[in-house]
Amino acid sequence: MEFNTKVIHGGQKHDPSTGAVMPPIYQTSTYAQVSPGDHKGYEYSRTGNPTRTALENSLASIENGNYGLAFASGLASIDAIMKLLQPGDEVISTNDLYGGTFRLFSSIFKKFGIKFHFVGMDNIDNIEKCINDKTKIIWVESPTNPMLNIIDIRKCAALSRNKNILLVVDNTFATPYLQKPLDLGADIVMHSATKYLGGHSDVVMGALIVKDKELSEKLYFIQNASGAVCGPMDSFLVLRGIKTLHVRMQRHCENGSAVAHYLKSHPKVGKVYWPGFEEHPNHDIAKSQMKDFGGMLSFSLKGDKYEDAIKILENLKVFTLAESLGGVESLSGHPSSMTHASIPKEEREKIGVIDSLIRLSVGIEAEKDLLADLENALQLV
Repeated sequence: MEFNTKVIHGGQKHDPSTGAVMPPIYQTSTYAQVSPGDHKGYEYSRTGNPTRTALENSLASIENGNYGLAFASGLASIDAIMKLLQPGDEVISTNDLYGGTFRLFSSIFKKFGIKFHFVGMDNIDNIEKCINDKTKIIWVESPTNPMLNIIDIRKCAALSRNKNILLVVDNTFATPYLQKPLDLGADIVMHSATKYLGGHSDVVMGALIVKDKELSEKLYFIQNASGAVCGPMDSFLVLRGIKTLHVRMQRHCENGSAVAHYLKSHPKVGKVYWPGFEEHPNHDIAKSQMKDFGGMLSFSLKGDKYEDAIKILENLKVFTLAESLGGVESLSGHPSSMTHASIPKEEREKIGVIDSLIRLSVGIEAEKDLLADLENALQLV
């Protein structure tokens, strides 16, 4: 089954009792049992809910996995992965990491004896240097947030395969429309389903997808025991969003390319970070592991003035200044004061998150309106 068909039909069945095409929203906390332990597959909605099951089956299908798990947020899904570890274990991750993930690693799990190495993972040698017998997870974002660095997932998989190291890929920016990490050798794919999978800025959710049964059982145990599950209404919304993922991503990519090329030619723009440019670091790797280059990009201003960045953000009209990304509407953000404020300033600046850096999530509006909005705002600085 091709991807464009999978997003609509993958892992789905019509409701057996009514024939409903979309899975019903099972707004219930518990389920009747004939006798203790004798039930119809569901007993309590933290443990399992039919609407969530439909979503989890869809997630597994679109990522070419065997098992999907849906959580209350992206960070809840990351939290579950970290609970696979023991004190003394080590994790290697990118130094250009979503601020919420960095905060969870450095402020929560570090206190429990987990050691984290944050390195430039766009160079595979930096990862290899950190591997030792305590390394249990290699954590990849590709493209990264917010610098859009590209990490070679195949090479990371080759490093981890024979060393009993789990390779986890945060596929939020790329989505399974553009990139399938399990096919490239990853063990776990993670999503903030809040973003492109939901696609309409109306739900908060996280997701994990795996192929291995034993690993899925460990994660399911943690999901059930820790309880950070999503509700049936949220499950319904993300499942509905997935059904249009392919058509939305096509437009995100088209508009993202147009905006990136426009900004690159603008006299007031310093650098544009978008993996579709041939000069972008690891552009060839992006071409080999991604179908297209997505709708996420960042850019800095000449002179690197904080005030100029803020003026632009305050005067954009079509691009909404807001947290998050991946919705149908275009969003703008200031990483150093918003999504990455939890990362120390000196660490942010080392990776390029300077005061004038602006991140754009390019939506599916008319290209002409997006470019005019940017032009009007840039004229003010």
